[in-house]
Amino acid sequence: MATRAEVLARAAALRSVFERAGALTVETPILQPAELLLDLYGEDIRARAYVTSDALRGEQMLRPDFTVPVVQMHMAQGAEPARYTYAGEVFRRQESDAGRANEYMQVGYEVFDRADVAAADAEVFALFSEVVAGLGLRAATGDIGILMAAVAGLETTEARRAALMRHIWRPKRFRALIDRFAGRTPVPPTRAALLASDDPFADIGADIGVRTREEVEARIETLRADAASPPLGGAQLAALEALAEVRGPSPVALKRLDRLAGDLPTIRPALERTRARLAAMEARGIDTATLDFEASYGRTSMEYYDGFVFGFYAPGRDDLPAVATGGRYDALTRRLGNGSEIPAVGGVLRPGLMILLEAGS
Repeated sequence: MATRAEVLARAAALRSVFERAGALTVETPILQPAELLLDLYGEDIRARAYVTSDALRGEQMLRPDFTVPVVQMHMAQGAEPARYTYAGEVFRRQESDAGRANEYMQVGYEVFDRADVAAADAEVFALFSEVVAGLGLRAATGDIGILMAAVAGLETTEARRAALMRHIWRPKRFRALIDRFAGRTPVPPTRAALLASDDPFADIGADIGVRTREEVEARIETLRADAASPPLGGAQLAALEALAEVRGPSPVALKRLDRLAGDLPTIRPALERTRARLAAMEARGIDTATLDFEASYGRTSMEYYDGFVFGFYAPGRDDLPAVATGGRYDALTRRLGNGSEIPAVGGVLRPGLMILLEAGS
């Protein structure tokens, strides 16, 4: 186990690397307003956040990561283009694994630049590759934007597309929705009886619960509309399911995705962005011929990622989380930008894990 002094020294050294790459060092408060962050972070982080209350400021959260507060800062006052770096503790509550850290040091690098999205992606990935060189890590990459584009182009109802889009970051729930919309999952008898009833409120007794009758009626109408919709099927459904399973060296994965684009034409722009990113990576010395690409990679990470995603992992150490992760979050800048937006990509490192791996622990 690395000492705090060792971790702080490594964090400072990593931050210096990013400063030399042109980043401005920034700091964010440890205590953050909770309401917005709870909406923006993924289900896993949301469930593990330390949340408290303040009589004057309302619900507050111990910082679970830096990206959201850095984006808020940039959208409020940042110049363009901009590069930022930071180092500090983040906090994540643990309920089932006592050996997993609930407080650890995180060092990050964020790029806000609209000039060349592919070049910015390649810049961040190449810089992180350089920083972790020598640790023997496995790099994983993906692009959430490809699956999002596939869902957006499905020939089905807007309600179904919205439900699938909302659960892209929850693979099990996404799979269950696909099975339901494809008619593979039997309708529960109680729901079938409810939908078939002329008066679903007959003989129900007193109202119980927090939902109003109007809300329940609206939900029943939504379920009825869905039940009346034709099931997903055919080549488009098969292509969507095949897309989620694509994995392999980047050129091989891209060829498979190109073939699937015949049935999912809305993914073509995202594939062109992927192709441009790989070319930019090659220009920075990354061997993309062996770089792993997983179409479903990143679906259990932060929900604000909407494009390129990456991670670096220690082979044979499933007991350890990723040493570094990152990705593109253009939509987050729109949400926090009060009418403005800018393409943005970044990543974070865990210096404590880097020291542990160097020590062979």
